[in-house]
Amino acid sequence: MSAISRNSGFTLLEILIAVVLLGILTAALYGSYFGVIQARDRASSGMETRRELGATLDLIRREVSSALFNRTDKRLRFVVEDRDNFGVQVSSLELTTLAPPSGQNRSESGVVAVAYRIAEKNKNRSLTRQEKDIVSEDTTIPAYPQMEQIHSFLVECYDGSKWVKSWDTAINLRLPSSVRVTVQVMEEGKPVQFTVLSSPRMDRL
Repeated sequence: MSAISRNSGFTLLEILIAVVLLGILTAALYGSYFGVIQARDRASSGMETRRELGATLDLIRREVSSALFNRTDKRLRFVVEDRDNFGVQVSSLELTTLAPPSGQNRSESGVVAVAYRIAEKNKNRSLTRQEKDIVSEDTTIPAYPQMEQIHSFLVECYDGSKWVKSWDTAINLRLPSSVRVTVQVMEEGKPVQFTVLSSPRMDRL
């Protein structure tokens, strides 16, 4: 048998080594692929949370800026309550504010009562929003999730000298000078908070 014919094939050991190396390479590529997929999903989820958060804070800022109060009309109010839940800030906010026409065929005043509250289900918190026109007699208007997967929601009011966590126009007889809203969300297991400031432009109608 010639030297060329003896070297024309592979030994069993060489084949085994090739199979092992191919398995290692496949496992590495498999892990890298799914690592990229998971990172992409986390980034997409984070972007959606930031978009939702930005829209929510901007909406609250505009509503606070247009808040209305009148001592002779009990429908016009601004109420903030601090409800600490096992060390987590879960403020509630109720206010009367101006609203653009909805375009629906119904009686509208252009003034709505809005309520923000924290709802908890299966250890997950969400910020709900309820809106009702002050001339509406409908008492069955539900609260809708404004933002899901929220960690905390804190509303603070500036009375001219200090920040307080509670406010009621029925007691204070005026709107706060400024309102600070802080929302905290979890990103990669760590709490991250975002804050917006707004000042009511009109104290009375």
